[in-house]
Amino acid sequence: MKRLVFIAIAVIAALGIAGGGVFIWGYGQFVQPGPLVAERAVVIPKGSGLDDISKILLDAGIVAEALVFRLGVRLRKDAGSLRAGEFAFPAHVSPMEAAEILKAGKTVVRKVTFPEGLTSFEIVDILNRTEGLTGDVALIPGDGALLPETYHFSYGDSREGLIERMSLKMQEALETLWVERDEDLPLKRMDDAVVLASIVEKETGLHAERPLVAAIFINRLRKGMRLQSDPTVVYALTEGKGELDRALTRQDWKIESPYNTYRINGLPPGPIANPGLASLQAVFHPAKTKDLYFVADGTGGHVFAETLKEHNRNVAQWRRIKRLRNGK
Repeated sequence: MKRLVFIAIAVIAALGIAGGGVFIWGYGQFVQPGPLVAERAVVIPKGSGLDDISKILLDAGIVAEALVFRLGVRLRKDAGSLRAGEFAFPAHVSPMEAAEILKAGKTVVRKVTFPEGLTSFEIVDILNRTEGLTGDVALIPGDGALLPETYHFSYGDSREGLIERMSLKMQEALETLWVERDEDLPLKRMDDAVVLASIVEKETGLHAERPLVAAIFINRLRKGMRLQSDPTVVYALTEGKGELDRALTRQDWKIESPYNTYRINGLPPGPIANPGLASLQAVFHPAKTKDLYFVADGTGGHVFAETLKEHNRNVAQWRRIKRLRNGK
């Protein structure tokens, strides 16, 4: 009997030693650097369990053994704390560090940039081509409703949600600028300012010129002069669905459209693009000038004039520059 007891004790001791060895080995595998050779982003879908997560990490080359990851997470009682989303894993991250990343829930931050002056149609087109966003935009907002800038988002965010953020940012900016606007502007409503800012946005891409261009249109409105802006004619031709792939002609300037500012008085009925913050600020705080005309100067900017006589000289100079460029 004593012999049997001794044997049993010996067997239990041996198993304990072996079990301890296995535990030590497993823990070593759990904390040692993994096989990933370069940083990699991985998406953990919503509803993924521990088995699903361990397989995703194995397939992505982040862990060498799915079983080691699962056992380590279970022993730490972290299985219910691992989150879904897109996560960035650094090179040679250990299974334990990978679990910590998933537990912390700090997902990858993506971004999408919308240049100033795009129409809402063009903005939605960019959204549709942006990876990581979900869903469709049910209704394209009106032009001038969205504030173009760089927006950050996480994998799985909705396109509709981003549209709502852009709309809210525009409203917040307008409400602030409207309160702080210069006195005696010939703009009856906040919407009028957006219309004019959209024209300024399309007329110049130079930050320093925007207040000058805005001032010219403001001065024209005060005098009852037509705005005569080429971008409004382009909008009339394209309906805001893209760029015009040719130069405007004299016939284009004669088209019947409420957006043709060569034929209508005052502002067109709506914005021709989504203006950026700088163009909005330029309209609410235009430069102090008496200029009424401007034309391209051949360097990417414009030359400004107060009188038609001076403007005609500037136009003649611009035509000479174009002829030289065309070798004529």
